[in-house]
Amino acid sequence: MTKRLEEAFAAAAKLPEREQEALAEWVLEELSEEHRWIQTFAGSQDALSQLSDEAKAEHRTGRTLPLDPERL
Repeated sequence: MTKRLEEAFAAAAKLPEREQEALAEWVLEELSEEHRWIQTFAGSQDALSQLSDEAKAEHRTGRTLPLDPERL
């Protein structure tokens, strides 16, 4: 464990029990979401690569337009 994480846990340990529980739930949920994002992103590389190839092909053939932020 890093020093900074130890400091964070020490500070959290001084909170009332209810706040500690809320913080623990939040941290665990964030870690779970991060894991899900990593898994989803890792599983989408083929699809992203294909979409990228398609976009580049469309650009090369002149089927794209410059981005106009005013029209977003």
